[in-house]
Amino acid sequence: MEALTAGQISLVYNAFSFGIATFAAATLFFWFGRSQVSHHYKTAMTITGLVTFIALYHYWRIFESWGQAYEVVGGVVTATEDVFNRAYRYVDWLLTVPLLLIELILVMRLSQAETVSKSIKLGGAAALMIALGY
Repeated sequence: MEALTAGQISLVYNAFSFGIATFAAATLFFWFGRSQVSHHYKTAMTITGLVTFIALYHYWRIFESWGQAYEVVGGVVTATEDVFNRAYRYVDWLLTVPLLLIELILVMRLSQAETVSKSIKLGGAAALMIALGY
């Protein structure tokens, strides 16, 4: 991997920080907004908030890993003994992509049998594809 500059380290650090704040705000917005939508969409709003909360947690872990992996002293970047952990993003996808597909099915307002059937098929297929690395 190419050496990173202090500016690049700072840019990524600040982008993670902004992303975390955005996920936190979105989680609160969706969970507090449940009372403002029709009862048909309350579960979808809950799932949306859960997705943003899961992303918040994983981006926080990525942010912490990034901060521990590099040290900037006097404008010079050095890698620490801690390795940047990229695995958090895959765990995030493994959890959030199936939930997003299930949410899509919920807002379609299908029959209960169709909703359950499609949720199991799409959610399971998405989790399997991500687990296999596709």
